[in-house]
Amino acid sequence: MDDLKQVSFCTFNLLNLNIPDRPIYKDDGWTPEQYAKKIAWTARQLQLIQADIFGFQELWHAEALADAFKEAGLSDAYDLVTPEDALGQKIICAAAVKKGLLAGEPEWIKDFPEQFMLASKGTDPQTPAISVNISGFSRPVLRFQVRPRQDEELIWIYVSHFKSKGPTDIYREDWFKKEVHAKHSRALGAAISTIRRTAESTALRILLTEQLKDNNIPAVIMGDMNDGQHSNTANILTEQPRYLVGDSEGGGDLALYTTQTLQEYRDTRDVYYTYVHQGLRESLDHIFVTQELYDNSKKRKWLFKELIIMNDHLNFPDMKTEGTNDHGILRATFSYKPVKQI
Repeated sequence: MDDLKQVSFCTFNLLNLNIPDRPIYKDDGWTPEQYAKKIAWTARQLQLIQADIFGFQELWHAEALADAFKEAGLSDAYDLVTPEDALGQKIICAAAVKKGLLAGEPEWIKDFPEQFMLASKGTDPQTPAISVNISGFSRPVLRFQVRPRQDEELIWIYVSHFKSKGPTDIYREDWFKKEVHAKHSRALGAAISTIRRTAESTALRILLTEQLKDNNIPAVIMGDMNDGQHSNTANILTEQPRYLVGDSEGGGDLALYTTQTLQEYRDTRDVYYTYVHQGLRESLDHIFVTQELYDNSKKRKWLFKELIIMNDHLNFPDMKTEGTNDHGILRATFSYKPVKQI
């Protein structure tokens, strides 16, 4: 494959894409008619976007993703990245990479790194001790490499899907007592989901730090983070870097830069949203990049060009009838333009 002058990345939540008549959680799943509409709509988005690298969330069966690419007429253009056990029994992250770009073998990271530990006696006598016991990701993180250019470093891709903000069901727990906990179940369940999502963000941050510290490895982290641009979850993951403007030069070794902010610098109006809940528009899906893809970095190789968000379908919430999904689709494009070394 020829060296790319531009490279694009897309994060795409597929909303429980499974083959027909297979159960999805407590639901009976998609009927053949619903599945046909879902595949047709998904295929149309793939045709429109045609990113070089897609990162998918909420895939159940690898065959369903293959059906979407076949419907789009793109089967011969992409390598699909799915695990061998993607047979409809669980939810996974997946990817599609244009032919010739994929390098090495993908991996799905289930367990938190050994450095992960959330326990403290408190910073002062007034602070109670805390200990969080969790050992793995709700949805394994997909990690793989791509090579857009022969003369540059491989780019590492992480596709993630953190725990949703919906309250965790607690009524099945051994400790649950209806007369004590029932009226507080939403608060307790939401707290559990928040703690789990925060832990997942921390574990991924540790993985990234171990890989990226003190080197010039470019990486793109994308997915359904189920939290906003300035949430604590995002802050842990990105390390809250300072964004420079004009001809300033900097960049952080471990920093992640959100393409949402990079787009805001390109535009005079921010209409970024990827999810609608009770009429509230939120940004839950993100594409983060390291300093090698950050405009004002001294180590920049790729210059941000644009971010597009496909989200009009969120205004039509009858997803089973329309075949749509419940998240916006993001595509970020970068041009090859290394900083000139003086």
